Amino acid sequence: MNKLILLAASATFLLGTGISQHVRSGPPVTTSEREAKWIKSRTGAWAAHKDGKSYWYKLDKNARLWWSPNGRDWSEVAEGMWADKQNKWLKIGEGKLWWTNDDGKNFEEVPEWKWQGPRGEWYKFDAKWTLWVTR
Repeated sequence: MNKLILLAASATFLLGTGISQHVRSGPPVTTSEREAKWIKSRTGAWAAHKDGKSYWYKLDKNARLWWSPNGRDWSEVAEGMWADKQNKWLKIGEGKLWWTNDDGKNFEEVPEWKWQGPRGEWYKFDAKWTLWVTR
């Protein structure tokens, strides 16, 4: 009986330590994202949804945010925010990319400056605010 208890405790300990090595913070990373190839965006624009409608967003040379309902007519976004696939609001400030889950009360830096678009595509900025996308 004691051997069985010792064996069960050992197995639980070994399995627990193996699992804890793979735990990470932040949103889960899908296999397709890990294997996806990043390509530089030709247009510098990305898709997003707001109030059930599709919009396009892009940055100018000063990292100010612009939006368009059709990809041709652009207007500056006064509040400077857009939403990702999980409805997190993103914004650029202090030279970093930030997001919030609580309607702008608390912001945290976006890990690796990556976010998911409405169609499942992934976007990221590099240090020079160049847009990269997975296809």
